[in-house]
Amino acid sequence: MISLTLDNKLKERVPDLQLALLHYVGCEINDSSHMFQDRTQLFTEHLRLEYETTTITELPPIQLFRHAFKQVGSSPSRYRPSAEALLRRILKGDPFYFVNSAVDANNFFSLRYLLPFGIYNASALTSPITCTIGNTEDHYLGLNGREISLANKIVLQDVNRPFGSPYVDSQISQVTKETTNCLQVIFSFKGATASSLHSIAHEVSTLFTQVNGGEVRQTTIVE
Repeated sequence: MISLTLDNKLKERVPDLQLALLHYVGCEINDSSHMFQDRTQLFTEHLRLEYETTTITELPPIQLFRHAFKQVGSSPSRYRPSAEALLRRILKGDPFYFVNSAVDANNFFSLRYLLPFGIYNASALTSPITCTIGNTEDHYLGLNGREISLANKIVLQDVNRPFGSPYVDSQISQVTKETTNCLQVIFSFKGATASSLHSIAHEVSTLFTQVNGGEVRQTTIVE
């Protein structure tokens, strides 16, 4: 079992934060199928019809995460929550960038629920994992190719180092086609969505294994 906890200083600042941890084993990660890509592209067209960039910050899940970023000391306009940043790119007309079947599914779920989702190579991590507020000495090389300072940001860290954030994740635990052991973290809030986090986690794990094979070894809700 992988242990995930919210530390006290984060819970004091952001008391309604919830996390779902999903651990998958035996995955077979490839390029996303043409069917998945076609359906995702149709979904992004639907998003462009449903939302406008001028009103993104009024959407409840995004509004809650922007407030959470402020509560820990980050500017949500400078360091946008990952779901907001992804939705903004889609609404601007940028394509949905396909990476591999695990990353693509993770990004699809993030757009569907408007919540930050992280997908990690579990074999690169050592339990226990803590969600906390980063310090000035915390940093890593992000998936965007930039050196990311984690000061005053919500971060995930294992026993060795920080590796993830609802802002941008690191290259340390990047999921590739060679990855077979995946850890997925859903960042949410009580009341952020119509569905409970338990329901979302169940639906996500079912669809993730349909796309990537393997099985769900663990589902844990932390609050």
